[in-house]
Amino acid sequence: DFLFFWGAVFLITTTLVALLKKENKELTPTKEETKGITDTYRLLFSIIKMPAVLTFCLLILTAKVGFSAADAVTGLKLVEEGVPKEHLALLAVPMVPLQIILPLIISKYTAGPQPLNTFYKAMPFRLLFGLEFAFLVWWTPKVKHEGGFPVYYYAVVLLSYALHQITLYSMYVAIMAFNAKVSDPLIGGTYMTLLNTVSNLGGNWPSTVALWLVDPLTVKECAGAQDQTCRTTVAAEV
Repeated sequence: DFLFFWGAVFLITTTLVALLKKENKELTPTKEETKGITDTYRLLFSIIKMPAVLTFCLLILTAKVGFSAADAVTGLKLVEEGVPKEHLALLAVPMVPLQIILPLIISKYTAGPQPLNTFYKAMPFRLLFGLEFAFLVWWTPKVKHEGGFPVYYYAVVLLSYALHQITLYSMYVAIMAFNAKVSDPLIGGTYMTLLNTVSNLGGNWPSTVALWLVDPLTVKECAGAQDQTCRTTVAAEV
């Protein structure tokens, strides 16, 4: 019902924008270098071949490898250790105002001539939160009791998530500001889309690999089954 409602809202609002929004024909549009799809892709390839762009793409494709396990696996491991999914979902509610305010604050520091400085400064702190999340997962079963988890446990989780969001948004806003700054205005949309796509890919592929590596890298013990390591799915089922 939730998905159906917002899907309907999305379709209605988008349709209204298409029908009611009129372009201002009095303004002379800026001349663009691209005329069609073929020209756009030809231009994209010429951009990618530039040494500075290649180096930057390599940087943003690999920069988030160190955060992949913390970002992708922490929540799943907390659920596995017994934290109710609905409680974790409720903890996301106080994060919403923070996620709205953070870009406004961080943008003041990324508006200068070197927006990537914020990116670099936030990186070691975000890496440290990977260790903190590992400690959180280790600590979770130790504070669990019959009635669930104490209030102070959820306070620690909420604080950890909030501080993590600061480092996450510092890097996110910085990279967006840099992409906007270096994009050629004549082909701004094409240029920014390329850089943002590579940036998104740089966050997605490490998370996928991290999730795939969870089982092979997890040490398991089998109770009541000798000579079974439970390292594979088949062995665990046996």
